[in-house]
Amino acid sequence: MAEPEPFGVLPDGQPVQLYRLRSESGVEVSACTYGATITSIVTAGRDGTRANVVLGFETVGPYLAQTAFFGAVVGRYANRIARARFMLDGQTYQLQPNDGPNLLHGGARGFDKRLWNGEPFTRGRDQGVRFTRVSPANEEGFPGRLQVTVEYLLSAVGALQCSFTADTDAPTVVNLAQHSYFNLSGTTMPVLDHELTIAARRYTPIDATMIPTGALAAVAETPFDFRTPRLIGDRIDDPDPQLRIGRGYDHNWVLDRDQRSADDQQLSYAATVRHAGSGRRLDVFTTEPGLQFYSGNFLDGSLRGPQGPFVQRAGLCLETQKFPDTPNHPTFPTAVVRPGQRYFARTTFAFTHE
Repeated sequence: MAEPEPFGVLPDGQPVQLYRLRSESGVEVSACTYGATITSIVTAGRDGTRANVVLGFETVGPYLAQTAFFGAVVGRYANRIARARFMLDGQTYQLQPNDGPNLLHGGARGFDKRLWNGEPFTRGRDQGVRFTRVSPANEEGFPGRLQVTVEYLLSAVGALQCSFTADTDAPTVVNLAQHSYFNLSGTTMPVLDHELTIAARRYTPIDATMIPTGALAAVAETPFDFRTPRLIGDRIDDPDPQLRIGRGYDHNWVLDRDQRSADDQQLSYAATVRHAGSGRRLDVFTTEPGLQFYSGNFLDGSLRGPQGPFVQRAGLCLETQKFPDTPNHPTFPTAVVRPGQRYFARTTFAFTHE
């Protein structure tokens, strides 16, 4: 069982703990109580060389000021909500914008900037850590007192299962996601040489403020077609209006099994990332209807981790989630959770090498 280790102290004096999970296959995952943040994932390449394949820091200090959400759990609503407001059951809720006119990843002090309680556990041969916290009613403007649990479970064969549950005492909207930046090379060189596959025939185009227009557009014959493996760098700089808005990829893909019911807890295949140089491979499976692929476009080298400076496109995010701005789009799969109705989402990141 993973024992807590000191990871630093918050400005108010509260200690932050780190937990290290180790699999029999050699994969090692570290996560801390600040933001339920995954700080490192160490895996081997085809030649046996071990390296950290996510962007992160070695103490809690650098996480406090940065706004890139490195490795954190984002919520209460992952991704964007237009004009930082939504209507639920006839009542309008005004949130605090933190991304131009919009709300991003839960607000200025979302779940990524909160201290969680940590508890290690084992399940057979697998190691895990459970993070819990209570989000009080009206935190960042969201209704309902929300009791949240995040479980990271590392299997003996090196698959990291991320499970999210939440219970509310009033109708609210919930959308939690894991926001790690992956770089399978184990460096901070741009991920343009990574090969990506996404199991999606459609994506949600965005407006100038990066809010979905409501359309579900076909990826065929566009730079957004990753139905077959393609290098991320192949078309990322095409003169496509959608790519220009996000300075690259920062869009939600509609996974091919997007019509599942809200209580469907079955994982389905979402995406694969391969890095030819190291042989490392990541396969993603999820219960969620959407996948936000973000190519690290707004990283600028001003932040630095143990691998080096986080330059533009030094990491890629695969955020499995409800669609962005779902509370304002009745045709999108719902994000509403009511009393007596438990929120559940699960994603597995499986690490291997070829």
